[in-house]
Amino acid sequence: MWYVYILRCADNSLYTGITTSVSRRLIEHNTCNNKGAKYTRVRRPVSLAYAESQINRQEASRREYQLKKFTKAKKEQLVSAFTFTSEFEK
Repeated sequence: MWYVYILRCADNSLYTGITTSVSRRLIEHNTCNNKGAKYTRVRRPVSLAYAESQINRQEASRREYQLKKFTKAKKEQLVSAFTFTSEFEK
């Protein structure tokens, strides 16, 4: 299972990515200088704002591309409607 996720950075910006483990990736973004994205390294701490599952990497990449084209207002609308489940730790 692959996931598309959006992180809220300390400067209130949003970062979008894909992974097979949202919790592991969140830890990497917050603690690892070589595994976390360059964008999030200088905007720590980051927190999970949104996540959705996809059936494979190709579909996750397609959805990530789609979300990255959204305006900030549209991303904020998506994030505000997101409900955390046990699948995604807050």
